[in-house]
Order: sequence, then C-alpha cells, then structure tokens
Amino acid sequence: MEDFFALAAGNLGSPLILSFVLGLCAALARSDLSFPEAVAKALSIYLLFAIGFKGGVSVASHGLGIDIVTALVAGVVLSAAIPFVAMALLRVMTALNRTDAAAVAGHYGSISIVTFVAGTSVLESQGIVSEGYMVAVAAAMEAPAILSALWLVSGSGKSRMDSQLWREILLNGSIVLLIGAFLIGAITGDDGLREIEAFIVDPFKGALCIFLLDMGLIAGRGLRNSRGKLTLGLFAFGVVMPLIGATFGILAAMAIGLSPGGAFLLAVLSASASYIAVPAAMRVALPEADPGIYLTLSLGVTFPFNLTIGIPIYLMLATMATGGS
Repeated sequence: MEDFFALAAGNLGSPLILSFVLGLCAALARSDLSFPEAVAKALSIYLLFAIGFKGGVSVASHGLGIDIVTALVAGVVLSAAIPFVAMALLRVMTALNRTDAAAVAGHYGSISIVTFVAGTSVLESQGIVSEGYMVAVAAAMEAPAILSALWLVSGSGKSRMDSQLWREILLNGSIVLLIGAFLIGAITGDDGLREIEAFIVDPFKGALCIFLLDMGLIAGRGLRNSRGKLTLGLFAFGVVMPLIGATFGILAAMAIGLSPGGAFLLAVLSASASYIAVPAAMRVALPEADPGIYLTLSLGVTFPFNLTIGIPIYLMLATMATGGS
C-alpha cells in the first residue's frame, strides 16, 4: 500500500499530469490559452508514430510467437465485450435513451491511445518492462467496440452499416498510423531505431506534456459547456466503468500469461475510453446521439480519472495479480 501511495504521489506530481491540470484549470478559468488545430494534429501524429515504431522495434528484437496472437485475440474480445457491460451499467445508473447509451458504451470498449502512452511512460519511469507488441493490441482494440455499439442500438433501427462507416472504422487515421509505424519498426528493427532515436525517444515526453496541456484545455471546455448534461449518475459511471474495464483486462492478462507490465497496459487499454476514433464513427453511424454526453464523459471525466488516479491503481493490481514485485 505504501508503494501505491508513493506511485500515486509521483504520478500526480509528474510533468505529464501537471501539464494536463494546467490546461484543465486554464479552460475552467476561461483563459484564452489555445492551440492551433494544426499543432495539436502534428503532436498526435508524432506520438502515434513514436509509440508504434518503438513497439515494432521491440517485436523485431524478441521475435514473433503465439503469445502475440493470443494477446491480439484477448484485446479484440475485450473491446467487443466491454460495451455490453457498459450498456447494462448505464441502464442502471442513468436515464439515457438507448441511442445515447449505446454511443457511450462504444467509447468505453474502445481505447484512448494517449492514456496508453501515459501508461508506457509510467512503466519506463518505474523500470518495468512489458511486451512490445502491446501497441498492436492497442490498435486492434480501436474498432470492435464500434461494431458492438451498433449492435446494441440496432433494435431501435437507427444504426447505419454503410461503406462510409466501414471507411471510418478501417481507415481511421490513428489506426493506420499506429499499425504503419509498428510495421516500419518491426521491419527496420534496432538499426532503424538508432537512425531516428534523437527524434522519437528524447523529445517524446516533452511532446506528450504539450499534448496533454491541449487535452486539458479541451476537457475543461467540455466540462464547462456540458454542466446540465453531466448528471451525478453519468459522472459516477465515468469513474466506475474504468475500474470494471481494468479488472477485465487484468483477468484476461492472467489467462494468457502476460508479464506484470503487459497486464498493466492491457488494464489501461480496457479502462480507457476513446475520444478520437469512436466519436468520428458515431457522427456517421449515430448522428442522433449527443456528443455533449459521450465526448464530455470520455474526455472530461474518465480521461483525467485514469491519468491521475486510475493508472497507479491499475499498476498495483496488475503487479499483485501477476506476482510481480
């Protein structure tokens, strides 16, 4: 327990979390601080490329095996199944209609790549190794939840499975970039990493701080503008659901034999909520769903909860469950 409090205190006092808090406070105080959209997009591209490339290099160093396949299957199953749990919980805790509830549930089956990146940074700071292919698992967990959300709402006859939606799912920029960078890293290996190490290793945490500052601004504006929509039940769901998702992730990690670091990352992925890929798909598939609900909940409640409190909890649980020290 002492280790948990030490990790939590260190996490809350890290430049990453404090950058997010700065953005959040600035937005709530109605500061005019803002980022040009082009800058925010460039930072997203950089972070996705760096984490994907480094994951591919790790796989190239350790080789392929059945463990990668089982981890990918576990990730896909989790992504597809968690929305059904989220939907059941939403029906109990909130008064959302079927369409809004399904849209929210889809966000919680998918993943937040920035939360994943923050998790990898915590592992690095703690000197804990993890399976390099977890970045591929992250990419695999983006889309299945979207299909589950459409299944959940199909009873109302409002879901649309057309070519435009499939394009949003399969060619989403974050998925394409993450998988592409992973493949480049896997092909070029350590030699490729040495060539661009000065670009994707040393500046990584600094770029992540700036990106989290922007995320704090967006989250703060969402909270400020959606006060009437964010009920107590929805807020509680945004905190409880990540804990449930992380538990499923750790149980799956134990079943397939992941290391403590790998179990932690699978817990982080299962606990996070999408605010990029799924909102884009929901705008096409469920235009009737209210973005003020699903986007504010995922980015304004669950994202900061995971960054500040959730990550230390998941690391403690994953370490205990997998017998790590």
